[in-house]
Amino acid sequence: MKRFIYKSLACAAIAIPSVMATGCNDFLDEQKPQGVLDESQVLDPAYVDNLVISAYAIWISAEDINSSFSMWNYDVRSDDAYKGGNGTEDGDVFHALEVSQGIMTTNWNISDMWQRLYNAISRANSAIQVLSGMDAAEYPQRDSRIAEMRFLRAHGHFLLKRLYKNIPFAIDASLTPEQYNQLDNTLYSNDEGWQRIIEDFRYAFETLPAIQPDKGRPTRAAAAAYLAKTYLYKAYRQDDPQSHRVTSIDRDDLLKVIEYTDPAIMGASGIALESDFHNNFRPEPQFENGSESIWAMQYSMNDGTNKGNCNWAYGLIVPNIPGVTDGGCDFYKPSQNLVNAFRTDADGHPFIDTFNQDDYDMAADYADPRLFLTVGMPGTPYMFNGNYIMDRSAIWSRSNGLYGYYVTLKHNVDPDGEYLIKSGLWWGSPMNRIVLRYADIMLMRAEALVQLNQGIPEAIQIVNDLRARAAQSTASIADYTRLYGVRMACRPYTGSYSPDEALKIVKHERRVELAMESDRFFDLVRWGEAAQVINRYYAEEADNCAIYSSASFTADKNEYLPIPYAQVAASNGHYKQNIGNW
Repeated sequence: MKRFIYKSLACAAIAIPSVMATGCNDFLDEQKPQGVLDESQVLDPAYVDNLVISAYAIWISAEDINSSFSMWNYDVRSDDAYKGGNGTEDGDVFHALEVSQGIMTTNWNISDMWQRLYNAISRANSAIQVLSGMDAAEYPQRDSRIAEMRFLRAHGHFLLKRLYKNIPFAIDASLTPEQYNQLDNTLYSNDEGWQRIIEDFRYAFETLPAIQPDKGRPTRAAAAAYLAKTYLYKAYRQDDPQSHRVTSIDRDDLLKVIEYTDPAIMGASGIALESDFHNNFRPEPQFENGSESIWAMQYSMNDGTNKGNCNWAYGLIVPNIPGVTDGGCDFYKPSQNLVNAFRTDADGHPFIDTFNQDDYDMAADYADPRLFLTVGMPGTPYMFNGNYIMDRSAIWSRSNGLYGYYVTLKHNVDPDGEYLIKSGLWWGSPMNRIVLRYADIMLMRAEALVQLNQGIPEAIQIVNDLRARAAQSTASIADYTRLYGVRMACRPYTGSYSPDEALKIVKHERRVELAMESDRFFDLVRWGEAAQVINRYYAEEADNCAIYSSASFTADKNEYLPIPYAQVAASNGHYKQNIGNW
């Protein structure tokens, strides 16, 4: 039986202080009621294993229903999704992000994510410090465990940097509280900051095995995938301290993306595309940790804990179906703009770079099959269950249509099945959340190839491989044409393309393949396109969603969150606020 290390929420308490730590007292030695272990106990492999598990567990136990580590709450800034919920006051701080107005450095969602991510980094550092003092002969897993902890530390820093840009780097596990308080959030340039993250991922890549015995532990392929992703962000240089503009695209960084997306690296860890796109978003055990899942957060049910260690982070996304999902909050709703992006012509090719087009009409238009696996559409079954046909009623929109009537499918599960779990007011499921999946890595490779102008045919072939997979991903929607009148078409590209044309093709494919997986806004920022795309989106969407009538995205400000006021105030002058007159 395979072990899933995230399932246990054991948490070791040790006498290693950190200003970023909140304390972790679930696991206490019975003879040490204060939770302090002496040096001999700390260096005992039994205790070290608990410390390592603690560093993993925080990614589950500290996951918050109101601001998820998946970043869906922060992706409402993109053109993929509306905030949803009951109205603009329901989650008002995320409404501010959605319309790029009224964002305050004191808003709880600005500070909350910062604190929880640094708490996660602190646990990894505590484990690294203890592991580094151990004898590898007595604890053979030492180097591999250090690599895992450095991977987790880099994961935390990566999420922080995408959100806040200028962050302090807690990369010395032996820092005292006084030294933590001396960290500077502008010590490194933007480029140098990404390099600090790369160093941790590179150590993990050079140390981790290709295959791990426990699901949830990162492999060499996971480190390679994250290296590629970090190098891709680093390649789009934003080192002007007075702006967030992309000033250049670095060739050497793009070559590193090519290096670390090598299919041979992925293949050595058994990584390959799923035969059906939908398999990536199914909770059944036979689909969890499938071939396309490079690294995923592990959730469970019926494992001896209270309703299992379910994924509650999507609890606000469940629609409110009377008598079925009572209490569902209906957040994170797909936008009309996103739905329109799936339209194709009769030959199965998308309308790239077409704006002010008519909205998608299910009765008349062709669409990429991935639309019906990503977005719940009025007139079709919710979660592929014919007992629940979606319509334009309050059942499918708590806001009575303010945020439209579409529902996200990638985050939800069949309400009639065993995988929808309720605890109090919230809904959860044991479905894993894939952090890195192979399609993402393939598209990173395609993007780098096009930007380097050295492999456009290979890049188009990568896109075509994903489109071929999409065309055959119809097992769950095979009767949609007959029963609901939808028309589906998705075919490969067959022409020759200039670098500009190829880049548009890759970017479009990235949007429809990864839709509602919370990368879209960050992609727009790293491309330097956020202000242009989002302001155009606001103008075009105002008729579909009235909240955008007064929205305005300010370049060189709204690309990143402000540094939380509480952090700046407590830093003794070591933190500088991001640009933008916050």
